[in-house]
Amino acid sequence: MELFNTENTAPKAKKPLADRVRPRRLEEFVGQEHLLGEGKFLRVMLEGKDVPSMIFWGPSGVGKTSLGWLIGRRLGLPFVSLSAVTIGIKEVKDVIQKSKLRKTLLFIDEFHRFNKLQQDTFLPYVESGDIILIGATTENPSFEIISPLLSRTKVLTLSPLTEEEIVTILERALERDEVLAASRVRIDGKVLQEIASLVTGDARKALNLLEAAHAIAARRNAAAPVIDHAAVQEAYQKRVLVYDKKGEMHYDLISALHKSLRGSDPDAALYWLARMIEGGEDPLYIARRMVRFASEDVGNADPQALTVSIAAMQSFNFLGPPEGYLALAQAAVYLACAEKSNAIYAAYGQATADVRKLPEYPVPMHIRNAPTKLMADLGYGRDYLYPHDFEDALAGQTYLPDPLKNRQYYRPKDRGYEKAIKAFLEKARKAREEGK
Repeated sequence: MELFNTENTAPKAKKPLADRVRPRRLEEFVGQEHLLGEGKFLRVMLEGKDVPSMIFWGPSGVGKTSLGWLIGRRLGLPFVSLSAVTIGIKEVKDVIQKSKLRKTLLFIDEFHRFNKLQQDTFLPYVESGDIILIGATTENPSFEIISPLLSRTKVLTLSPLTEEEIVTILERALERDEVLAASRVRIDGKVLQEIASLVTGDARKALNLLEAAHAIAARRNAAAPVIDHAAVQEAYQKRVLVYDKKGEMHYDLISALHKSLRGSDPDAALYWLARMIEGGEDPLYIARRMVRFASEDVGNADPQALTVSIAAMQSFNFLGPPEGYLALAQAAVYLACAEKSNAIYAAYGQATADVRKLPEYPVPMHIRNAPTKLMADLGYGRDYLYPHDFEDALAGQTYLPDPLKNRQYYRPKDRGYEKAIKAFLEKARKAREEGK
């Protein structure tokens, strides 16, 4: 449990740069103009000092904790910051009991880590207004937070910071932090922009990278440190991609891959494929989705697509990573470049709908099997026409139940191999019509 105390007397150099340069006034806060700009929701609420309990939903490093503290300060309320990672409901209840003496702004980081029963604890206190709850989460509240609590709070989406906003934060840190200012470190605008481009809208990562690069520059030349491209790259090493294999990003990225394949953009498909693999997604999950895509969106416009997709999945099983990634990439490019048809997908959907809503029509007698004499005597298989006895193996007979004899589920497109299929089916239908 932590009270966010701006008068902390601990030496500032002992704290990370990101903590040392937190904004102390709302006017210093950078980003989230869609919430804090003139006439926007949070600005209006703060001006009227009528702030409801809220859920802050956004990625790491966009200012959720700082904004929560600044709101408490603007309202003149005690600010208690807790993390659901390290505390339980007992500690929360202790804070809430104390808040009855004075209304408190209770900030809970990683709020989604509380289970549904634990989240229930907050309901009466939020409803009564004993506390102003701000729950911060990187996960989609729709999936992670109980509906009764969502209905009693305002969900605010915080966006990743722009590169320009990250540069502004870095420039302020260089000007205002005692450690950086005292060292007289030099860094030009291009290097600041480089840092901003590496951190994907995360101010904390940007400040940590700046601090690490400063330490490297100071070791090289303590009297006149220079943060240059080499110092940034040495401090940066390798980006650790943010990826949640079970959360919203999982669904967003597989959706991006699927839609890029459907849109016939192999470059976009390769990018999203790489994002998922580098983020730690199960490659076989990606392979399964591509197999599905081969039937759903390519179908018989290019029957080879399904073969390529299955082969890619088998190749990955055989080779493993990283060599097997190339098989997935090959399949992704093939699917993106293939002719597209959703005719199979649509046809099966329509056939399924009929099966579910219509009666269970009996199989027509002429296409029933007759393995016994009794069944043959009853007419099973009688008048069946063997297609191979006819020209082009097309017999003039029907195969659907009479109430469905004119149903057409599969409607091939005029693209790829389906163009040939369409011509053949027209000939087959004509033969059936002539055989009536």
